Amino acid sequence: MSQSSTFDAEFDVVVVGSGVAALFGAAAAASRGLTTFLVEKTDRFGGTSAYSGGAVWLPGNAVLARDGLEDSVASGRTYFRAVVGDRTDHDLQDAFLNTGPMVVDFLQDDLGIPTRFQAFPDYFDAPGRQEVGRSIYPKPIKGEEVGARTADIRPSVPSDQFGATEDSTKLEGGRAWVARLVLALDAMETAELRLTTAAEELIRDDDGRVVGVAVRDGSGVRRVGARRGVLVAAGGFERSSELRSLWQRMPTADWSASHPDTGSGDAVRMFEKVGARLDLLDQSWWCPATLFPNGHAAFTLGFRSGIIVDGTGRRFGNELLPYDQMGRRMHARMDDGAGEEFWFVFDDTEAGGFPAICVPAPDPGQLREAGLWHTAGSIAELADAIGIDPDALGESVARFNGFAEQGRDSDFGRGEDPYGRFFLGASTPEECLRPLGGERLHAVRLVLGDLGTKGGAVIDPNGSVIGADGAPIPGLYAAGNSSASVSGEAYPGPGVPLGSGMTMAFRAVADMAGQPLPVNPVPVSP
Repeated sequence: MSQSSTFDAEFDVVVVGSGVAALFGAAAAASRGLTTFLVEKTDRFGGTSAYSGGAVWLPGNAVLARDGLEDSVASGRTYFRAVVGDRTDHDLQDAFLNTGPMVVDFLQDDLGIPTRFQAFPDYFDAPGRQEVGRSIYPKPIKGEEVGARTADIRPSVPSDQFGATEDSTKLEGGRAWVARLVLALDAMETAELRLTTAAEELIRDDDGRVVGVAVRDGSGVRRVGARRGVLVAAGGFERSSELRSLWQRMPTADWSASHPDTGSGDAVRMFEKVGARLDLLDQSWWCPATLFPNGHAAFTLGFRSGIIVDGTGRRFGNELLPYDQMGRRMHARMDDGAGEEFWFVFDDTEAGGFPAICVPAPDPGQLREAGLWHTAGSIAELADAIGIDPDALGESVARFNGFAEQGRDSDFGRGEDPYGRFFLGASTPEECLRPLGGERLHAVRLVLGDLGTKGGAVIDPNGSVIGADGAPIPGLYAAGNSSASVSGEAYPGPGVPLGSGMTMAFRAVADMAGQPLPVNPVPVSP
């Protein structure tokens, strides 16, 4: 039994986590006058959100209209439904899509956070697609504006995981979202934020309602009450080797883009203890990643030349696929027995440089010393260095070069989709097909990475966590990667993770406040 008299402190709302979904939910609660307590187990705010590019995918919002993009909720719904299908509940999908414009209005009008549209294509060729994308981003914020709070914002990936010097003069992308939301919360008397405070257990009363959270900080365990509800937006389980092996057949958790101290599966474990229904545990936001000497892997996309081969030396997909789709191809090859090694093979077209987008950019010398970058004067020599069949690699290179000469990739259609051409600034498929040749070839080790897991608690359109009996668990809500993604097994476009997380947190807080939002606040097409 857990009565209010047994709590060490009590608030209207308790938020677990400090990514964009958690911070936004806390801001939505505190702005309503609800006393709000946010806990983050690490010593920095931001979670995996701080590593992101900052895209937020919310169709038909006011920022898109202001910046000249013709879009609508109805068009976004047509596209989303075509891509996601019936994998998630249609009411949940509609709640996300139709509330998106309200989220953006709240960002601008209530929180005063400046945003802008930036082109980045939707990921699927489906009805309703925007070839220039429909994502908005936060405007960068100067370090001097963030002030002392800069030290509390999780650094960028190059600094946080690879030892690069951090530029603290300007925060961009996901870090800008985090900084602006933290500053907004600091200005609210009803909000209290705590770092190095880990949520360990959800507290329920005799009726099964979640009424608080047991948290551990430097002074020990405290019981914190939540009169209106608990919002868990604490990320996924991508850094748990046990859970990744159990649910996703992944050989390691080290290749995830998230920080080793985040994404440990705390949310899923707490949900399991209270009988929550879980889904999509086999799913992640997948991506190719370049393996570094420290064992971490860096998100890699936008391959400008070269080919990617598996452990058998063969191509298995369009290198310019949206990164989640290419990651799924890699996972399928692993399941088919091709091994977990992948190689990016390219020539000296860019003076021996790395012809792809990788943050941080790999250092050839460091990778060569670690056996992760090989250079050779022939295909046979390169194949021997990376331990694959020289005949298979030779055939793959020759076949791709033949496609480059004819101007069409007959195997995988490289360059035929606007997404692939976007990164090369190309207008035709031919420009995306550059033959491999010259005096030297290179091979850099790739692995299957991810931007976080996307499985967790099943939620209803109000963000309430659903129990095993199919009914909402009173007082418990989830958002972001702690919940089973509204997009199911698909990654529709840049910013769906942040956009859906923010939206469902917004809806959860409205429900806690006793003012639940309708599923269809604006008309939608059938």
